[in-house]
Amino acid sequence: MCGIFAVHGLDKPSADRAHFIALSKRLRHRGPDWSGCFVGKNCTLVHERLAIVGVDTGAQPLVSEDGKIILAVNGEIYNHIQLRASVGPGVKFKTHSDCEVIIPLYRKYDKDVCGHLDGMFSFVLLDESEEKPRIIAARDPIGITTLYQGWSSKRPGAVYFASELKALVDDCDKIISFPPGHIYDSRDGSTTRYFTPSWWNGDNEVNPTIPSASPDYKLIKETLEAAVRKRLMSEVPYGVLLSGGLDSSLIAAIASRETEKVAQAQYEARKKKLEEALTLAAWPQLHSFSIGLENSPDLLAARKVAHYLGTVHHEYVFTVQEGLDAIPEVIYHLETYDVTTVRASTPMYLLSRKIKAMGVKMVLSGEGSDEIFGGYLYFHAAPDRVSFHQECVRRVKNLHTSDCLRANKSTMAWGLEARVPFLDKAFLEVAMNVDPASKMFSKGTAQGVDEDGCPKMEKYILRKAFDCSPGGKPYLPRSILWRQKEQFSDGVGYSWIDGIKDHSASIVSDEAFAQAAKRWPEGTPDTKEAYYLREIFDNLYPTETAAATAVRWIPRGDWGCSSDPSGRSVSIHNAAYQAVDS
Repeated sequence: MCGIFAVHGLDKPSADRAHFIALSKRLRHRGPDWSGCFVGKNCTLVHERLAIVGVDTGAQPLVSEDGKIILAVNGEIYNHIQLRASVGPGVKFKTHSDCEVIIPLYRKYDKDVCGHLDGMFSFVLLDESEEKPRIIAARDPIGITTLYQGWSSKRPGAVYFASELKALVDDCDKIISFPPGHIYDSRDGSTTRYFTPSWWNGDNEVNPTIPSASPDYKLIKETLEAAVRKRLMSEVPYGVLLSGGLDSSLIAAIASRETEKVAQAQYEARKKKLEEALTLAAWPQLHSFSIGLENSPDLLAARKVAHYLGTVHHEYVFTVQEGLDAIPEVIYHLETYDVTTVRASTPMYLLSRKIKAMGVKMVLSGEGSDEIFGGYLYFHAAPDRVSFHQECVRRVKNLHTSDCLRANKSTMAWGLEARVPFLDKAFLEVAMNVDPASKMFSKGTAQGVDEDGCPKMEKYILRKAFDCSPGGKPYLPRSILWRQKEQFSDGVGYSWIDGIKDHSASIVSDEAFAQAAKRWPEGTPDTKEAYYLREIFDNLYPTETAAATAVRWIPRGDWGCSSDPSGRSVSIHNAAYQAVDS
């Protein structure tokens, strides 16, 4: 991934070139490898590059052979090789970048280009072949990549785009988070939805579409494996984020198998070319990374998974004080004051710095599973299958405001790219069309077991899909595969959240907290922790325009759930279940 910045509708774009480059420089942490700028007839595009595919030849903005189409992209197009073949033999490509294929696809399909892309992306494309230069801008279906759109009363008629809020706040007095799955067209100023999967209206209150298909465990397993496989597309070192929970452990298990397949193929190819007497290089191994407080649940579980999978494992221990010290930096990069997001992002931010220092540029991560399968513990309180499914759909639709935002910005703060296999379009199509009754789980110890003795707990169908490996080694130890859900911010060590609460209580006085509603009539902080984070945000981004882009993550209050997003606040957190180690 990278950082993009663009302004369209300018009278004299060359006059502000230095200013726009300075604004784009605020995104350079996203793209430390190179910078590029294109100034057109009425538009400026700036790009900050993180080189992962087409490392030697993929500098942006990309320009077509005839110089008429200019493109700046943040993201990865996983099916770029197939797409290159589909556009015909007459198309000449100038680079090995996976993103360049967007140019001929645009010429072939116009605004329908996004429907052909399989990946995570935000892009701005400038077409100067028309009398009035046109731009289109788009964001991937779920919003894995970040993109903001802005307008300035100082430049009427101009529209801004940037990967992060910080590049727009000084120029724009209106800013929105660009909606995922949409495309903007300057020709008529429209922003239209291009992503309309079969499950999309499942949260409709009047006439929701509720799936009724039984889970196909084999299809769930194979589709997730394919999603991981395509995300190993890389020319640079990569690894996996491993918390020891179900989601990251499954991704690590699949990635480990796929990495071994690639290594075996490389070994066999090389073996044919070398004399038998030569010593062959050791096979590459997957690297895994975890973080937590000393002896935290996640560190202990991740260590067990890494040993089982045989990854080269790296674990980092942080202290509560180190986390507290980092919070202002975290909020600067996150551009939100949401309690849940800040809690979970801080250890991820600290870990990302360590990973980048090792020379790793890309990691796989497990975001999205809890939304797809209703894995958050508060889902146990869903009154029926319809409500359960509606909440799943809402959570997936809003991932760009929470987990996707966290995974993108916490890692890209250090020029590290996070890829999320659970949000693969094909996997979503399978998993979101399963009867929600199969995803529901019971309260407390009354959850029951299936015919194999497996507990009917949260994310049961995902666990069941990987519960056996006929004729081979199981994907995970059963104690990990059937480990109860821990929110990431809980799993790194319970004293982390307690530490933030205690610190906030010592900083925010009772008198100040009593005036919270007067200070912030909209989105009033309901705890001293929320007050503390909002105050830091306001010091960094002191406009209502900036604050309006933040969204709060809370469980369903109308289900009788606590407003505290910690999994420990849910009544079934301590429910016992039997897990038999293998």
